Amino acid sequence: MKVGANGLALEVEDHGPAGAPPVLLVMGLGMQLTAWPQALVDALVAAGHRVIRFDNRDIGLSTWLDHLPAPNLLWESLKRRMGLPVRAPYTLEDLAADAFGVLDALGIARAHVVGASMGGMVAQRMALAAPARVLSLTSVMSSSGARHLPGPHPRVLQVLLGRPHDRSEAALLSHYVRLFQAIGSPGWPEPPDVLRQRILDSLRRGGYHPAGSARQLAAIAADTGRAAALHAVRAPTLVLHGEADPLVPVACGIDTARRIPGARLVTIPGMGHDLPPGVVERLLPPLVDHLRLVSPS
Repeated sequence: MKVGANGLALEVEDHGPAGAPPVLLVMGLGMQLTAWPQALVDALVAAGHRVIRFDNRDIGLSTWLDHLPAPNLLWESLKRRMGLPVRAPYTLEDLAADAFGVLDALGIARAHVVGASMGGMVAQRMALAAPARVLSLTSVMSSSGARHLPGPHPRVLQVLLGRPHDRSEAALLSHYVRLFQAIGSPGWPEPPDVLRQRILDSLRRGGYHPAGSARQLAAIAADTGRAAALHAVRAPTLVLHGEADPLVPVACGIDTARRIPGARLVTIPGMGHDLPPGVVERLLPPLVDHLRLVSPS
């Protein structure tokens, strides 16, 4: 279903009883709500939660902001490395406002917020912007954004800088298979046919929108002050990170947990930068325990 949020039309899925403690799932860069595995959603509902997932702006079935410019990512990345201001069409604070808008549209005053990758950064911004609305924070395979942290492994960076040969479904499928195999969990690699079908389903649902991903990436690059602000987070916080993450190395999760008072860090051997079934099985116990720590008043 579509909801109006922060002046946009955002695609939302709402699972579980309306009166159950709500959990808002915020997905990462260029990824649709369907990147949250159904098994994870079902397990959270079975644990007694109402689970909401949505497409961020500029991706999937939510509003695409193609009236805004697509940034020059190489130039903006160079500026960030030099400590210069990065220009972005919108900010992570805007994405956080979108997420609060989803909650508003559903009549939810307070929620547990779980974010993956870029979504973890958005979740951190939510906890900073409106502490009273965030029951708990879970940051999954994400980062504080501190400048000194390591970046992607060189082989992953090479794939990230590549582009599909054309916009045919076959070319897009081949490109994304290479990407997800490069960043995937070595401990639980997805069977090739399962991975291919998952990518096809995503392409056929939400299309191919590199300009939107570029604008989201610029928002990440421009968010240079978050690391220094994380000491102000008061929500009970869980940081989950894969020890084999080649895209956002585990040092980024360790740094995030160090900066947030009282945060609990759980690292998972063999986990990369994805959510295959084996990873979901290992994420769920600490996540469910964490959500049980706080109940809405």
